[in-house]
Amino acid sequence: MITFVCCLLALIAGYFCYGKFIEKVFGVDSQRQTPAYASQDGLDYIPLPSWKVFMIQFLNIAGLGPIFGAIMGAKFGTASFLWIVLGSIFAGAVHDYLSAMLSLRNNGESLPEIVGRYLGVNFKQFMRGFTVILMILVGAVFVSGPAGLLASLTPEYLDTTFWIVVVFIYYILATLLPVDKIIGKIYPLFAAALLFMAVGILVMLFVHHPNLPEITDGLANTHPAQLPIFPIMFVSIACGAISGFHATQSPLMARCIKNEKFARPVFFGSMITEGIVALIWAAAATYFFQENGMGESNAAVVVDRITKDWLGTVGGILAVLGVIAAPITSGDTAFRSARLIVADFLHLEQRSISKRLVICIPLFLVAIGLLLYSQKDQAGFDMIWRYFAWCNQTLAVFTLWALTVYLAGAKKLYIVTLIPALFMTAVCSTYIFVAPEGLGLGVGISQTIGAIVTVLSLVFFIIWKRKIAKD
Repeated sequence: MITFVCCLLALIAGYFCYGKFIEKVFGVDSQRQTPAYASQDGLDYIPLPSWKVFMIQFLNIAGLGPIFGAIMGAKFGTASFLWIVLGSIFAGAVHDYLSAMLSLRNNGESLPEIVGRYLGVNFKQFMRGFTVILMILVGAVFVSGPAGLLASLTPEYLDTTFWIVVVFIYYILATLLPVDKIIGKIYPLFAAALLFMAVGILVMLFVHHPNLPEITDGLANTHPAQLPIFPIMFVSIACGAISGFHATQSPLMARCIKNEKFARPVFFGSMITEGIVALIWAAAATYFFQENGMGESNAAVVVDRITKDWLGTVGGILAVLGVIAAPITSGDTAFRSARLIVADFLHLEQRSISKRLVICIPLFLVAIGLLLYSQKDQAGFDMIWRYFAWCNQTLAVFTLWALTVYLAGAKKLYIVTLIPALFMTAVCSTYIFVAPEGLGLGVGISQTIGAIVTVLSLVFFIIWKRKIAKD
């Protein structure tokens, strides 16, 4: 377990060392008034205690990602541990923190407005549509699992359809009501349950002391289907390393944070915390696969088995709460983000419930249509999930490039986002060529094309930078 312990310590050190460094690169102004006060409206702009903002942000970005993604990513071997650590510190936390700070500095702007501010009007229009589609996908894919699990725990007449309706009613309330009425009250409790479960698994890892793979054993690909580590693993482990979805959630809390000095603990810190949760579950899943083989492809089964075996009845209950609550809470904030993005685009004030309904009704109708399609068979759901995963990481690419342009234009150390931007460009471009839901090309040719796309992106950036230097 030496590699696991070193990775855990590296994540903690990353927050204190690299997080402080990134904070200095951006330049925090603790005297600057935040949008929570400047635009306070009692609905979306509400000053909240920093601990509560952290808990809400953590649950917003976490969902099931750092659990399910890490479990499936663990099949690739030790490389999954390294990606969680390096991705969380040098890509995910930087991505989350800087996108949140730009939202803070621009009155809580939504992600498409931020990207458009630095990449141009055409990108802004594209990002508006792309991001809203991603938010609807999140809302749709994070309903089926919890509804099915609730149906299995309740009387037969309370079937999956019944629970889907219940979840959607909750979505409507959480999307329309002020952020402190539902989200502000129940999110900290669910976040605490998610963290408690992770801590419990961590303790049991040290108790059982499983024979986990070490970095000295090499980075051999142990995936039973021999899927290529690059790019498949980097898309499989999104939350827990880097996720574009996070940047859509950061503006929600950027509108509630009281002071810029709390941004590093909230945004950088919540991403590192998510990385720690992902690392713990990757290690636990590795132990599970060693004991039971790698044939299990349902991450929920792995979660259920581990928590019940290691944490007993209480752990099993918490696991059920986590598996149900985590995706639902990601879904409701996804719809809330979509409402705010559309409101920013249409310049619709949101104090009026009728204006909120004008935006929300079409969003929910589209989500219900996708959900009905996904319920036809498992293949439909799997297809929607894979497109969601790729869209999620592609969104991170756009955000990282926007952050790089901002830093370069502000004459700040832009390499901190340029390197992650180039790497994720390679991941996403390669994935769409190699994946079955993409073009389904061979691994070698897909990686070559991905490399070419990445080099071209760097060339365009250099040309742009030289142009603004002359101006």
